[in-house]
Amino acid sequence: MSYPIKRVQTGLNNPILRSISEEIEEINQDLIIFCHKLVVLMYQNKGVGLAAPQVGENIRVIATSQRDKKKTKDKFLGETIMINPKIIERSKEMILREEACISLPNCLGMVRRHHTIIVEFLDLKGKKQTKKYKEFNSVIIQHEIDHLDGILFLDKVVKEKPGKKK
Repeated sequence: MSYPIKRVQTGLNNPILRSISEEIEEINQDLIIFCHKLVVLMYQNKGVGLAAPQVGENIRVIATSQRDKKKTKDKFLGETIMINPKIIERSKEMILREEACISLPNCLGMVRRHHTIIVEFLDLKGKKQTKKYKEFNSVIIQHEIDHLDGILFLDKVVKEKPGKKK
């Protein structure tokens, strides 16, 4: 099966962005090429993550960029492509962060996410991986997995009480 890259999908009510994506049954050369293009598009759009539905394919694939965000530095750790990602464990501790999205230009919102998650996924070689992510990296992955389930970050924006600082 071929996976052509389409334009970036935008809009709160876009049917592609609002659909639940299908699991990948087979990792083939077409899928691998698609995944590499996903990473390129993520950077071209100045994003830290991109999900397949955002480029018109309702398949369970995400590309993310991991960072070590300390107060004194922002160190790039690399990218991860996840096929059929599934969060298998979530911390009770939550964090509130401002989020944006390539598919919802000019929109920002404060979203509450799990501080730490453990994700199970297949890599490009079809090998099962289980990895722990926390803080900023956890937020990125939760945001992108939401895309696979037809959920946009604006669905989860926390309503601030009047007089409360963001």
